[in-house]
Amino acid sequence: MTPDSERREQIAIVASHLAMVGALLLIMWQGLLPGLLCACLGFLAARWFSPRLGALLRTPDHHAPKLAAAVVALIPIIVIALLLPRARGVILDAPTTYRDLLAFMARTVLDFRDRLPVDIANQLPTGASDVQRAIATYLASKAGTLATTGRTWLTGLLFAFVGLLIGALAAARPTVIVLRPLSAQLHARLTRFGETFRQIVVAQFWIALFNATLTAIFLLVILPLWDSRLPYSMALILLTFAAGLIPIVGNLICNAVLTLVGLSVSPWVALACLVFLVLIHKAEYFINAKVIGHRTHMGVWELLAVMFVMEAVFGPTGLVAAPLFYAYFKRELEASGWV
Repeated sequence: MTPDSERREQIAIVASHLAMVGALLLIMWQGLLPGLLCACLGFLAARWFSPRLGALLRTPDHHAPKLAAAVVALIPIIVIALLLPRARGVILDAPTTYRDLLAFMARTVLDFRDRLPVDIANQLPTGASDVQRAIATYLASKAGTLATTGRTWLTGLLFAFVGLLIGALAAARPTVIVLRPLSAQLHARLTRFGETFRQIVVAQFWIALFNATLTAIFLLVILPLWDSRLPYSMALILLTFAAGLIPIVGNLICNAVLTLVGLSVSPWVALACLVFLVLIHKAEYFINAKVIGHRTHMGVWELLAVMFVMEAVFGPTGLVAAPLFYAYFKRELEASGWV
């Protein structure tokens, strides 16, 4: 390699890193994270379907990626066509539902002392009522914020679908054998980001699905057997899945919300919810520690610190993006020999 070509490669490396940082910041500032995550998901899904569809249908190798991309693009359309008539209210009215849930939780907190047995309620300190009012005010303020997020929610769903299409089409693109320096470095950055996504987000997706499935069984099967039903059950199941995508903090959110809603029924139901959640999240802690932490070399303290900063800067979406972005940047630093 000549000095001139080596210099161009070094410039390409720096430029590719700057382009990646700029793109990720732009995605966060413009609220495009659902599109980014679904683009990665569509790309991985199309690459997974491609060889299997090719072997199943015995199509030529150059046709299989296009067929896989078409399948990935059609799956959400078919699912929406089948489920939308029945789940229209759950999907389209989600912000309104969660606004009502937060207001319901605020009322439950204010009535906390009245819902406890008399002997226990008398043991509460006199300052507990001030804490109750503070928590209820916070929940009510969040409910007010959700009242204006309907359009944002629908826009996020649209970005997610467009991102899925982009990822699927990118997977169907023919492979370029010879790449120029900047293209080669950008390809390396994107490949490393895709590997990080596959390790973290896909694993976290299955963890969230595991949590949501067990929560659905608990809320829709086990509690009704005890003649107890929680209000907003479907919203709580969806919240469990969404919060499950956030490592560590998502568990705390689920525990607090389900326990408070259970308290609106009775203290014993609240205790049953808390015990159930602790048990299923023990399994999630094991998966997080063994799978995600081991693969990405991330400590719990690192993850919590990054999530705290990202949430402060970008809001709730920062909590979702923090594990992925931090693991990616750490992988880049490890590949460069910096850490």
